[in-house]
Amino acid sequence: MPTDMPDIVAYALGFSIPIVLLGALVMHYARKMSLTTSMAVLVLIPTLATFAGVIGVSGLMFTAELERTAIVLIVVAAVTVPAAVALGRFQAKRTVWEKEIRDQERAAEQSRRELVAWVSHDLRTPLAGIRAMSEALTDGVVSDHEDVVRYAKQIVQETNRLGSMVDDLFEMSKINSGALNLTLEPLDLHEVIDEVVAASQPTANRSKVTLRAEQPDAPIMVCGSDRALGRVLANLVSNAIAHTPPGGAIDISAGVDGKHAWTRVDDSGPGIPEDDLPRIFEVAYRGTSARSPVADDGLPAGSGMGLAIAAGLVEAHHGRISAANRDRGSRFEVRLPLVDNL
Repeated sequence: MPTDMPDIVAYALGFSIPIVLLGALVMHYARKMSLTTSMAVLVLIPTLATFAGVIGVSGLMFTAELERTAIVLIVVAAVTVPAAVALGRFQAKRTVWEKEIRDQERAAEQSRRELVAWVSHDLRTPLAGIRAMSEALTDGVVSDHEDVVRYAKQIVQETNRLGSMVDDLFEMSKINSGALNLTLEPLDLHEVIDEVVAASQPTANRSKVTLRAEQPDAPIMVCGSDRALGRVLANLVSNAIAHTPPGGAIDISAGVDGKHAWTRVDDSGPGIPEDDLPRIFEVAYRGTSARSPVADDGLPAGSGMGLAIAAGLVEAHHGRISAANRDRGSRFEVRLPLVDNL
């Protein structure tokens, strides 16, 4: 057994360094081990190295003092290893959370940029048309009564388009900022669907699209805002009408599944390209040309925020909205908790 300090240090290093090197090799060749396992190994390396150093200094003589030291190290390892595993799991979860938050922030920033780009373009176009037609009327370039009426109607149409876009912007800003305050109360989903069908029927008729509703006789009671849920279904039906060719059909159905109510909007349009499905509810995302309807003047119809607004309003109702393709056309489904399950 060494007695001089230099010898003690030399024996301690001689026995502990190989353990440290062995631990480093384990960490190097086991790169795929989980973070919790890595934390446990990192705690065991100094504990085992310390024990090896104590054995070396004792001259490999298992005395009572060495036994006491071993017991202390075992107790320390029994406490620190589970703590290290718990901390490792917490750190792994926090790393995942931080990554998800960063991804969400990047996605939100990208959505804001896309929104600004879309709005800048879409607002500028009708404004330019209104200005041109107003100047023509003011300067007397257009004097024929029929042309004056036509220009006036066009100005009203463009103004309505601008008003709709501003309303969508206001609604979207409230959703994104968390300032959306809805008064939720029990209501029958039947009534909401009937109102949306009645309001959308003239548009469907103009587009030569059949609009049908199929609902069970029993009430479907959910807790929500009549205005907000009406906006959700109106946006979905409007989107379906815009993408359904003349002669096609749109079916609205509703029912109860377990603790949730559901309503579906099925169209017979071209469907949704698979690349568009993951982003269909993003702000200002219009997708490929197959899902980007145009108005009579060849410009994109709507603000590009209808589905994003619908998704935000459904989330505010603690519900879920989804989109999928069928054999022919697409399906949008909204699921809401029943009144008794809130």
